[in-house]
Amino acid sequence: MRIDRSARAPTNESVPARAVATLCVDLAALVANWRLLAARAPGADCAAVVKADAYGIGLEPATRALAAAGCRTFFVATAGEGERLRAVAPRAIVYVLEGLPQGGAFTLAAARLRPVLASLEEIGEWGAFGRSIGRRLPAALQLDTGMNRLGLSPREAPAAAAAAQDIELTLVMSHFICAQWPDDPRNARQIAAFEAALGCFPGAPASLCNSSGVFLSEKPHHDLLRPGYALYGGNPTPLCPNPMRPVVRLEASVLAVREIAAGETVGYDGVWTAARPTRLATLGLGYGDGLPAGASSGPGRAGAEAVIGGYRCPLVGRVSMDFVMLDVTDIPEAIVHRGASAEILGETIGVDELAARSGTIGYEILTRLGRRYERRYIGG
Repeated sequence: MRIDRSARAPTNESVPARAVATLCVDLAALVANWRLLAARAPGADCAAVVKADAYGIGLEPATRALAAAGCRTFFVATAGEGERLRAVAPRAIVYVLEGLPQGGAFTLAAARLRPVLASLEEIGEWGAFGRSIGRRLPAALQLDTGMNRLGLSPREAPAAAAAAQDIELTLVMSHFICAQWPDDPRNARQIAAFEAALGCFPGAPASLCNSSGVFLSEKPHHDLLRPGYALYGGNPTPLCPNPMRPVVRLEASVLAVREIAAGETVGYDGVWTAARPTRLATLGLGYGDGLPAGASSGPGRAGAEAVIGGYRCPLVGRVSMDFVMLDVTDIPEAIVHRGASAEILGETIGVDELAARSGTIGYEILTRLGRRYERRYIGG
């Protein structure tokens, strides 16, 4: 028998499959955050740190939006990230924070990337490569004023200045340890150490401020700001209200609603037990999507929360790879149903709150945003 497919009623087979969780990235908010930070230091340029795929939101769309808004300088972690950025921002100044990997000079020079040189050995290798091609190549120097991660010590500054004669020194920089805590005395010590070392590099542009450093009362802004976390909505001033706009909104659909009796457990290992008859809603995301396992709740420990229809509801039991369960007992039944939307991140629950409830930091929340989400970019 011939089947007239044109007259067939729609079925699930004819509906495109969609992700059950959606990540919305507000590029207008990203740009607004960059402008707010830039306005705090009118005498300095404001760069953008877009390492780790622009803190998880997408390096290419973030770079395009920021470059269109007037951002001229970007920082990435690796040469590979720099090559991706160069493809969408051909005129940008791009610094590579990992510095100069051994034997990597050709790759960086070919993509017009500037390594952040962190040792006398790196300075020598970059200078030697420049001599081999007949020109001095641009680079930054990193001074370690207390992080003890990468960088030349202040006592090496004179030797670094001498070695840097073979490069085009476009920036001298250092990095704060704890600028988010404005009263920590280490901030003042780092500022003093950095400014003393700058005496070895007369005329070189300088950069010290990360996101939190921009807000310090000492205003150690120098020539270039290097915000990262605050651009993406994280709070650079954790002792005060967050001045930044949220950039990401993560929503998941309710897959199922069920009722359980008092005394029943929820999730793996049964670490959460219902103290009353409870209504549960299951969402289709989990640690496989970057939601921390630490968002789980169990005996004596509250976990993360979500928002459905304006009501907060707690996550209960362990976070699974693909699912989490919410206690929606106190939410009107008409609001919670299959297909209802639950906010995991957004206007109500910011990255810092989700991080605190998950026993981690907002940086990790952002940089682990999952690849199974349907991603939507607005405002770009």
